[in-house]
Amino acid sequence: MPHCTGYNLALYPVQFDQFTRKTVNFFNEIDQGCAWLRPIMRIIFLLCIALLSGSALFGSESIEAKIKTVTETPGCVAFWDFSKRESDGEKRFLAHVPEGQADEYPLDAANYVKDYWGEGREATYEDFPLLGRGPFGEAIQIRKETDPNFRPFLYVPRSRLHDSPLDIKGEGKSVTVVVWAIRESGNHALAGIWHEGTDLKQSSTNTIKKVERGQRQYALFAGLNKSGSACGHISENGASSFLNKYALHKCNSVPVSPAVPADSPPEVIDKSWLCFATTFDNEKNEITGWIDGESGDRWLDNPKSDGLISYAYNAWLQGTLNQTPGLQPGEDVDFPEAQYYNPPEEKPVSVKVIRDTGKVRTELHEFGYTRQIITKVRHTDGTWKVAKSDLAGLKLNPWWYPHGIYSPADSTSGGPFTIGRVIHSSKSVGFTGWIGGVAVYDRALSQEELKALSEL
Repeated sequence: MPHCTGYNLALYPVQFDQFTRKTVNFFNEIDQGCAWLRPIMRIIFLLCIALLSGSALFGSESIEAKIKTVTETPGCVAFWDFSKRESDGEKRFLAHVPEGQADEYPLDAANYVKDYWGEGREATYEDFPLLGRGPFGEAIQIRKETDPNFRPFLYVPRSRLHDSPLDIKGEGKSVTVVVWAIRESGNHALAGIWHEGTDLKQSSTNTIKKVERGQRQYALFAGLNKSGSACGHISENGASSFLNKYALHKCNSVPVSPAVPADSPPEVIDKSWLCFATTFDNEKNEITGWIDGESGDRWLDNPKSDGLISYAYNAWLQGTLNQTPGLQPGEDVDFPEAQYYNPPEEKPVSVKVIRDTGKVRTELHEFGYTRQIITKVRHTDGTWKVAKSDLAGLKLNPWWYPHGIYSPADSTSGGPFTIGRVIHSSKSVGFTGWIGGVAVYDRALSQEELKALSEL
């Protein structure tokens, strides 16, 4: 009996899923062998398609509503959902942008090791497997690449973003970066303008071909010194902080993302999406990390002993010593004033007496962003005088940041906007996992707004 071609999904303007297509194949198979059932099957088929297409359209409308929530949150300058693509040509991922903005920031693929070391192969879109679903209908995978000369990322070249709304920079500017992701491993970059430079003198740069100074502006990382947290990074100079070789103005959310294998069962993947975010509020001078709309107050005790934050400790110490007239013991006269780190400490939030002998008292003073151990000595007139003080704790979330955002001189000196990785002097794998959406705002979103985005 001839095959019936009446069951054809091409006749319906809906993107059907695999289950629906299998249903149609089932109808076609029955139709081939049961001619007397055709009239009944046609009716059943139409009823099924009506139900399934309604479901598909409802899902489409749901995703459209989610996209609308993201893009209509005030300040959105770009939102990549990895479903919107060019209609022809390379079919690159495009961003949803404000109405009237021509540039949709198409994402190119590159391998920064090849670009800067001249080693490894070119990257293509094939190096970013698609999940087929996600918070907004699609997601890309950042894989655990085993080739040390292959570190692919997606990016908007500096030449295409300089002075655009995405190029958030300068004094008085605030920024929010939001990334919907599942972290498999790693603690490095998720998205942002964060060209770390390839000029560090270390073993990995012995064979480097292209040396560039750091061009950092703003970015969101998957933890760095607190792996799995939402780590926001802002730079005032594009380069390093506190005489360390790295940029150290960064925060770490209290919530931490779990490590979820990228090949987990679908039901595990679908339940594992988290909304990572960082906000820089210029008015409050705060960088804050958020996961699913929660930030928390994270403190680091004894920062003097921490490998990297000890540089911030010294920046606090040098700024404090400089405030006292005359050269103080331990004061470094060559320490640059622009690198002092002295958050407000006018009035303590709390004071706790640790020890009191009647003649000597030790107190723990907590301020907004610092904790100090203060030793006081009782004088003969009964008054207590401060004999010494030391930094006992630094707040990592939110992190006090009193500067603007680095503003590159021109399009030849600034960094690109990258997703999945950043250009830097190392060939480390970095973050791996799934990324289902990236949004950038030119303001600091509130906790309520971030919670609304996390619920998507």
